[in-house]
Formats: sequence, C-alpha cells, structure tokens
Amino acid sequence: MTVAAPAFPALPELPEPVRARVLTAAADVLPALGQLPPALRRVASFAPARRAKLGASAIGAALADDDLRARVGAQVAARLPSTEAPVERAVLLWLARPEGGEGELGELLAGLAEPDPKRVASEVEQLRDRLTGAERAAREQRALHRAQVDELKAENATLRRRLGEARAGEKAARAAVGEAAEKADALRRDAEAAAASLDKEVRRLRARVAELEADVSAGRRAARADRDEATVRARVLLETVIDAAAGLRRELALPSVTGAPGDRVEAELSAGSEGGGRALTGASAGLLEQYLAMPRARLIVDGYNVSKAVWPGSPLEAQRIRLVNGLAPLVARTGADTTVVFDAANAATRPAVGAPRGVRVYFSPEGVIADDVIRDLVAAEPAGRVVVVVTGDQAVLSDVTRAGARGASVTALAALLH
Repeated sequence: MTVAAPAFPALPELPEPVRARVLTAAADVLPALGQLPPALRRVASFAPARRAKLGASAIGAALADDDLRARVGAQVAARLPSTEAPVERAVLLWLARPEGGEGELGELLAGLAEPDPKRVASEVEQLRDRLTGAERAAREQRALHRAQVDELKAENATLRRRLGEARAGEKAARAAVGEAAEKADALRRDAEAAAASLDKEVRRLRARVAELEADVSAGRRAARADRDEATVRARVLLETVIDAAAGLRRELALPSVTGAPGDRVEAELSAGSEGGGRALTGASAGLLEQYLAMPRARLIVDGYNVSKAVWPGSPLEAQRIRLVNGLAPLVARTGADTTVVFDAANAATRPAVGAPRGVRVYFSPEGVIADDVIRDLVAAEPAGRVVVVVTGDQAVLSDVTRAGARGASVTALAALLH
C-alpha cells in the first residue's frame, strides 16, 4: 500500500504564529518584487507596518499564486537573519516549498501545535512574575496618584488665593487706567498744539529752503557761465600755441624726428655682437600694457633674468627664442620701442638670434654685464619719455627708477608673453 506524501497546507490552515509571520514577511518584501498583481500595487506603497495590517487579506489571497509565492520566498530567504527558529523555518519552507520539504514542514507545524509542558510551565511562571510586578506597579501608581492629588489640592488653594489677589489688582489697575486716560487726553491736547506750531514752522522753513535753492541755482548758472568763458579762453590760447608751433615748424622747415636717444648705446652693442635684429610686435594686458601703449613708449628687457625665471628648465637657446618670439605679439599691439639685452660678459662669441620685427636683441660686450648696458640705455633717454624696464634684479630696478624709468616685474611681463 502506497502512503501519500503530505502536501503543503493552505495559508488559513497554518498555526496563527506561522500565518502571521508569513504575512509580515511577504509585506516586507513587496516593494522588491517588481511586477505585482493589481490588488497588491497599492499595498506595496504603504509603510511597512501598514502593509501587514491593512493588506493582510490581499497578500494572503495573492500568495495562492505559485509564481508570486516563489518570488516572495526567494526574497524572504535572502532577508531572514536565521532559519533556526521553528516559526522562521516553517515560514521559509511554506513559501519556498523545496522538494521534500513537506515532511519537515509538517514536523515543525506539529511541534508548534503541541505545546511543550516545560515551556508552558515557564510561560506560566513568567506570567505570574509579570502579574506580581504589575500589582506592585499598580500600588506604587496609586500612591503616586494620591500624592499628586494632595499636591493639586494645595496648588488649587494657592491659585484661589492668587485669583483673589489678581481681582483686587485688577480693580486697582482699572482705577489707574482711568487716571492714565485723563493724563493721555491732556498730553494729546498738548501734542496737537505742538504739532500745529511745528507745522507753521515747517512751512516757514520750506519757504526759506525754496529761496535758498533759487539762490543756489542762480549761483550755479553764473559759475557755469564763468567756467564756459574760461574754457573758451583756454582753448583759444591752446589753438594759438598749436598754430604758432605749426607755423614755426613750417618756417624753420624742421624734419620729423628719427632715431632714438639710445641708438648710440645700441650701435655700440651691435658693433661688438654677431647676432641681433628686429622683431614682430605683440599684445599685452593690465598696467604694463597701459604703459607700453603710451606714445613712443620704450621697453627694455633684461633677457636672461626674465627667461630663466619664466622657463627655468629650458636650455639658454630655447629661452632666448621663446622670449623674443613671445614679445612679438606684445610689441605689435602696443607699438612700444623694444630692446632685449642678454648678458654675455663671460662669453667670447655671440650667438645669432632671429628676432622678429619690432624687437632689437643685443648681447652685452665682453667684460660688461647686461645690468650696466640697461643702465646706459635708460640714462640715454630724455626726461619725460615713458621707459619701462623689466627685470627681477632689485638693484637694477632701483637704479633705473632713480633715473626716471618705470620698473616692471618679471611676473607682469610673463603674463603677456605668448
């Protein structure tokens, strides 16, 4: 005779602890299931505690679907911290339903259905202890309530006394309010009289202000007329001087100025050097650019002092090429008369440098440092011409500044190089 294998019971047939745990476990994993039946979609949006409470019937009905129950079982198996407890193990077996798991589930449910005498005795003892504790807490609570009632009675008596005092104070306050109202009426009348007097004074002052504004306007018109007259006189005088200078230049047939005061010093440098030439001009920004954009501005650059500070890791030849080519856009935009002086005091030869147009490149003579050449170039310039010297040598900057030139930092020029 063949014995039929036990089947998995339906959800309502499970013991209450197991059935309740199945519903709470399924409610916890609903949002992670993805596709849900229409009846469970709204339940899945509830808070976790509300899902098991409000959606228990919908969840129980949906678990009749084997596919949904299997997906719930997979999620619950991944989330249960332990499956050693009988209830947790029974929940996992009922949801996942592994092959051969009917017998184990039946044994677990039988164990849960038949109470253990020792466990029941332990629970009875625990309940007795809890009852004793509850009775003791009730006695303590009643004693506390009696003490609180006594305190409330004392507080009520105090409040009654304070209420009588407050009523007496209210009567006194009403009397004081009446007196204060009379004083307020008197003060209001005085204020109204003072306001009327102030209004009269304000009207008088406004009339005086109007008179003064009229006087000021008249004075401004007179000052403007005097200023316009003085401006006309100055312009007539300026035009007269300009016309006289132009006439004197035509009468003397003076040619246009050519060359520069530093040409002699540069000529001496050219005579003792093998390289040098003219360079293209370039662009700049900031205060240094403003100086170089002034009429007939002169720019003198301490070559190696600048190149070694800007490109310290490059060979000297590469530094010379980058510096000279970088100055080209700056000179082109500003039109500054530009000279670059490289130190060659300890060199017997002078390398050739292909300078772009607008930039003159010189090497100091043998035995003469570039700093002295720069000082000579600045000294040769006339007072009043804008001369800018770029070097990091503070001694040179101090000397050329005393000679009337303007010193600029290497950082300022480096920001303008391309």
